Amino acid sequence: MDFTKKSVNEIKTSGDLFPPDFLWGGAVAANQIEGAYLEDGKGLSVSDVLSDGIFGQILDKPDGEYLKHQAIDFYHRYPEDIALFAEMGFRTLRTSIAWTRIFPNGDEAIPNEAGLEFYDRLFDELLKYGIQPLVTLSHYEMPLGLVHKYGGWSNREVITLFERFSRVVFDRYGDKVKYWLTFNEINMMLHGPFIAGGIYPDQATEQVTYQAIHHQFVASALAVKACHEIIPDAQIGCMIAGGPMYPLTPKPEDVLEAMRKDRENFFFADVQVKGKYPGYILRYFRESNIDLDITEEDLKTLKHTVDFISFSYYMSYCATTDPELNEQSRGNIMSAVKNPYLSASEWGWSIDPKGLRYTLNQFYDRYEKPLFIVENGLGAMDVPNEKGIVEDSYRIDYIREHLVQVAEAIQDGVEVMGYTSWGCIDIVSNSTGEMRKRYGFIYVDRHDDLSGTFERTRKKSFNWYKEVIATNGKIITE
Repeated sequence: MDFTKKSVNEIKTSGDLFPPDFLWGGAVAANQIEGAYLEDGKGLSVSDVLSDGIFGQILDKPDGEYLKHQAIDFYHRYPEDIALFAEMGFRTLRTSIAWTRIFPNGDEAIPNEAGLEFYDRLFDELLKYGIQPLVTLSHYEMPLGLVHKYGGWSNREVITLFERFSRVVFDRYGDKVKYWLTFNEINMMLHGPFIAGGIYPDQATEQVTYQAIHHQFVASALAVKACHEIIPDAQIGCMIAGGPMYPLTPKPEDVLEAMRKDRENFFFADVQVKGKYPGYILRYFRESNIDLDITEEDLKTLKHTVDFISFSYYMSYCATTDPELNEQSRGNIMSAVKNPYLSASEWGWSIDPKGLRYTLNQFYDRYEKPLFIVENGLGAMDVPNEKGIVEDSYRIDYIREHLVQVAEAIQDGVEVMGYTSWGCIDIVSNSTGEMRKRYGFIYVDRHDDLSGTFERTRKKSFNWYKEVIATNGKIITE
């Protein structure tokens, strides 16, 4: 991969590149780090029955041991890991609450106290170091009990169950957590219906999928309402899988196709930010004979809109209507047409730092709401050298180039709240269920064959990111 510092020299500013209160940190998800998958009363989630990631076979119950069952044992080792995050200077850590630790089957009348106590300890440990928790309510961790009993988010009853879960955790952690997200990458319902919504792929017709999406919209709005009532000094946002669609050619047909595909993502933000369904999706419903059950009460509920927009950014995509050029390559969860002008990671994901600046401007021009980059990073096969150190200069270059473009967007006038690098410690991949696809600044001795000591080791990028935070981003210009 070829990176240059040319774009660094293009930043024209006399002041700081990033605001003084910029929230630097890292991001993880409970199902990818915690392990202890049946400990202290936890129930099974959709992630627990996907042995090979979201593209693998869905089992009705675990058959043997999967990497996620122990993951990196964060459940027992979180004090050690948080101390390392504090050493890097994190101002925030994005993580999630496993719904199945609080309500093991999803529909119990009384929450599981052992699960609640774990997150008390976790958040207290973060706050001890001055690290603000940024907590996702639902990050690909739907209780399997709700899948089997209700059909996942296709069932309206799940709205009430999610609202109950949300209110329980807001009541419990309102004095500890001031930044919340509702659904992780909510637009992934269109691409991974089981992991995102508890709907089996063979049942995910457009009618079923969009009805489930509507139920999630209502549930998200009810969570926003509850958060504003219970924790009035908190902020709560939505979370979108970001990444712009470029037309593959200047042909008007390709430009319109790129607009259509961009709107597949914008639709999810439009509803949660503007509180109503946009006209283009209503037209699509009419022309596709999709008839959703949307009540008057639902429409009122959707008016409870988010305070900010968060998103993941890994890559950009191309769109074309030419069938001969429309060669698909599986990316994160979505398939995408290859961009001939971009290099790619070891997993075939296009590398496009300028696309992050473009995405930030797209979102801000459209919504004029604060933005938070809550996932961005490079998955690579890190191998320790003879001294046991991972010399991951490629990760440093990748993140530097993306941060340069964040700084450019801030100079453009975009309001950016913070940046949390994805998988700040090595975790189990969501898309493939592997450990060898590593993102972290911290190497974890855990491998795909379930071997390893779980020992943590600082990579070269650890001290670099520490300097990024200590200088509030100034080091990226060096």
